[in-house]
Amino acid sequence: MSSSSRLDDPEESFMTEVENFFNTAPPLKDHSVIEEKLKGFIERNSHASENGVSMKRIVCVTSGGTTVPLEQRCVRYIDNFSSGHRGAASTECFLKAGYAVIYLHRRGTCQPYCRSLPDDPLLECFESVNGSSVQVQQAQAEAVRKAIANHHAALQQGLLQMIGVALRDLGSRAMFYLAAAVSDFYVPWESLAEHKIQSSAGPLDMRLAQVPKMLSVLRKDWAPLAFCISFKLETDSHILLEKASTALKKYNMHAVVANELVTRKEEVTVVTTHGKICIRREAGDDVENPLIELLVQKHTAHIEGNKGTMEGQTKSNQ
Repeated sequence: MSSSSRLDDPEESFMTEVENFFNTAPPLKDHSVIEEKLKGFIERNSHASENGVSMKRIVCVTSGGTTVPLEQRCVRYIDNFSSGHRGAASTECFLKAGYAVIYLHRRGTCQPYCRSLPDDPLLECFESVNGSSVQVQQAQAEAVRKAIANHHAALQQGLLQMIGVALRDLGSRAMFYLAAAVSDFYVPWESLAEHKIQSSAGPLDMRLAQVPKMLSVLRKDWAPLAFCISFKLETDSHILLEKASTALKKYNMHAVVANELVTRKEEVTVVTTHGKICIRREAGDDVENPLIELLVQKHTAHIEGNKGTMEGQTKSNQ
């Protein structure tokens, strides 16, 4: 196909945009090491049942915010508000439900089982003994003990493009829970200044490009049988559900979790082709608990609905 005809076809043009986005970015550090670890994790958690078909479910949880560098040797960047609390809390719920979890997050964001520990400063958990050793303070002992125990238990039981392709063979047993606040805009690598931008140059005028929407590629090419949940956050409640419904259809999601900025920790609305379900936090609990319970039920129905497809795939692989 000629370059002119590719530009005339919206789908071809979009795929070219996606290819350029990856090709012009710096290579992922330790790509081969990450790929090998990912492959090993999936193999360990895809053990076969008596009928020869793996019953283990694996979910990829994306969590936290994203930063947009303004220099190649980055000193300044554009950030967003996300702390990763929802992704961390949801990971705990998925592990409790029996899933193996691939936790894709930005460094410095909230980690599973650490939400009960002091945020600032963490050193409040510890105290010096006789000037020569350190111990956990009594007031924080139970929280620290529980966090450590749950963390190690999860490890014993157990990028987006790489993960999507790696999970493709799991078919409908794979889930993508895309809770990360992904930036909609970025500065292409070749447009970035190599060194720190000097303030003496005067006001900064910089044009941001739009990040290609990878959701449709994930659904169509990377992991077409996986169960996919995306999130839609708005500050205007009047447009939230309409935007979520649009995203559901546009990107062929199985569910979109709609949440408003000021109430996101209290309630969310799960939007599907069958309707809208409002989920509210109960006293002393996180909203993620009933949210994950609902999504696990819908994932189970998704697996049941794709049994014929999966059996066909298994036979063809054999």
